[in-house]
Amino acid sequence: MIFATAIAYFLLVAAVVLLVAFPGYRTRLTSVLRLSIHHGSQPLFRITRALLLGSRQLHGSTGQRLRGVAGFVRTERTWLMGASLLLIGPSLIVFGVGGNGVFDFSGSEGGASRQISVLLMGEQLVPPPALPPEAFTTREVELVRPDAVYASRDWELLDAEFMQRLLLTFKMMKERHGYEMVLIEGYRSPERQAQLFSQGGHVTQAPANMSYHQYGLAADAAFMRQGRIVISERDPWVMEAYVRYGEIAEELGLVWGGRWKMRDYGHVELQRKGVLQRGAR
Repeated sequence: MIFATAIAYFLLVAAVVLLVAFPGYRTRLTSVLRLSIHHGSQPLFRITRALLLGSRQLHGSTGQRLRGVAGFVRTERTWLMGASLLLIGPSLIVFGVGGNGVFDFSGSEGGASRQISVLLMGEQLVPPPALPPEAFTTREVELVRPDAVYASRDWELLDAEFMQRLLLTFKMMKERHGYEMVLIEGYRSPERQAQLFSQGGHVTQAPANMSYHQYGLAADAAFMRQGRIVISERDPWVMEAYVRYGEIAEELGLVWGGRWKMRDYGHVELQRKGVLQRGAR
């Protein structure tokens, strides 16, 4: 919006400068407007022709035109400097104030990113109290994650930056949508990753040391409802929660597994260059 306003201003000032600097155009345009008022609108080609042929300053040889321009510049230096400032001033102000945001066509993402940065730089969030192991042995959890009881849920084993982003995701899910979240698995040892990989591609497609879990940069999460962990994607309430979870996680710069070819709705990770040779779960 600011950029468009600057362009409109530039065109307006340029038109004014043209009419002031070249009296022939100004006289012809005034005459055309007067005739239009008295006799109605004229064909567009007549107005265009009048503008193009109206200025006597543009007639004559090339040498005469150059001498005329040079003389005009010498006698009207102050006026030309003021006009130049009027032309380029707004553009300089827009670039100076708006910065890169002038060419940012990503909607509200820039503002959202700055807001998230402020949140992450604020208070350090504290992990919630650990749930008892029995909470992960219910029938629903075992059907979806039969090995969840053996998974690590130690927040301190996670990368510090990733932990804060994940905790902030949990907090925003609660404040925005009322969902209580729970960590299913965080850090995963290479041995456990190899064991899961051996169970087949429906469990994980990443061998040992090829998952962000091994580096404390990934986590799997689910939701609490009436004191019980709910994790099944067949539950519409849970599926809606996963979608909102993915949206907030992406706002915070995390990668959501719900967009992968092999969907993993509860999975988020903080990808970093050089950690893995290729992206993996």
